[in-house]
Amino acid sequence: MPNFHYTALDAKGEQANGELAAATEAEAVQKLRAQGLYPTHIAEEGKGKPGISSASPAKKSKAKAKSMNITIGKGKSTVKPKVLMVFTRQLATLIDSGLPLLRSLTVLGKQEPNPVLKSTISSLADSVQGGSTFSESLAQHPKMFNKLYVNMVKAGELGGVLEVVLNRLAEYQEKAQKLKNKIVSAMVYPAIVMFIAVAILVFLMIFIVPKFKDMFTETGSDLPLISQIVFGFSEFCLGRPIAGIPNVVWVFVALGGLIVALNAFGKTKGGRLLIDKLKLNLPILGDVTRKSAVSRFARTLGTLVTSGVPILQALNITRDTAGNVIISDAISKVHEAVKEGESIVTPLSSSGVFPNMVISMVDVGEETGQLPEMLLKIADVYDDEVDNAVTALTSILEPIMIVMLALVVGAIVFALFLPLIKMISEMSEQ
Repeated sequence: MPNFHYTALDAKGEQANGELAAATEAEAVQKLRAQGLYPTHIAEEGKGKPGISSASPAKKSKAKAKSMNITIGKGKSTVKPKVLMVFTRQLATLIDSGLPLLRSLTVLGKQEPNPVLKSTISSLADSVQGGSTFSESLAQHPKMFNKLYVNMVKAGELGGVLEVVLNRLAEYQEKAQKLKNKIVSAMVYPAIVMFIAVAILVFLMIFIVPKFKDMFTETGSDLPLISQIVFGFSEFCLGRPIAGIPNVVWVFVALGGLIVALNAFGKTKGGRLLIDKLKLNLPILGDVTRKSAVSRFARTLGTLVTSGVPILQALNITRDTAGNVIISDAISKVHEAVKEGESIVTPLSSSGVFPNMVISMVDVGEETGQLPEMLLKIADVYDDEVDNAVTALTSILEPIMIVMLALVVGAIVFALFLPLIKMISEMSEQ
């Protein structure tokens, strides 16, 4: 019986190397799976040892081609949520039509235009053909398939309703993407107006205002206060005190540095907590952020529990995918309470994060035994509220941004023409 060298991942995601005796590669995979290991590379002894080779890159690639190599998602780029959503929907349709899982993956792999997803589907098909379950195969690509995806598929496999779970996953992804698109599209218009306002301001300060300033300086007449402010700001923008570079460039560099610093601060534990808390407490945007977070919590937990994932595991996954530290901490308290046999309602209420309507609906869902359905209803309600809030916010921002743009340009034009009008009136008096 030949020996096989292998590289595998354990349940914690740590890499392990070793060798075992098996009749075939498929049998070696089965033995590793029985030990709780997920093989990433298997090669028969004498045909290449994973990770220990002095051969040239060309020879290494040939050895890998002959051996069984399961690609792990950590070394690959991910795909856009919309692409993954389409793949999930298509896979659910094919399985629901009666095609076996392996055949469905093969069909989708052949027609997939995205090279990253195409390679991943091929890897999934190879893994399933080698004896792994679909959820185990998905777990080998954590950057593309998160815990929610993997655990829902696992629950579908155990319950024999994989196509139903995949359809629920596709619906979850579609609604989450729809909500995200609404928020992003609402921010596009203000961003465009702000960009145009800044571009006009910089153009006027660099190219137009200096010409008027030179003209008025030659006349030697006194300038109104607003004109002095505008000319002073223009002079500041064109000043070159550092390395001969205009101040206006350094202003944009400073803004870029501030954004990078805030991003780095947000990646720290304390910074993330502070920023997420600020997001929930902002005057106008905070309400939209809170409703969006509540909708995500309810839809994720409801979808997981409906699909057969145990409540404690579902709460852990919901906590990891909450997207806000404050919400995650509240879900952690819910998890601890449920673990001790208590109700979900008490920790939800004491967290101070979730609205009273959510707490009341969850309470009713627990009492009637319809918690998953109630959570999905909560998600639908808050999706609509986010949509309405975003629409209202957009309708408020549009006139505000237009007025701001008009005030900026109008102030500059007024500052330029006021001395000109004064000069003309003085000349007419003479």
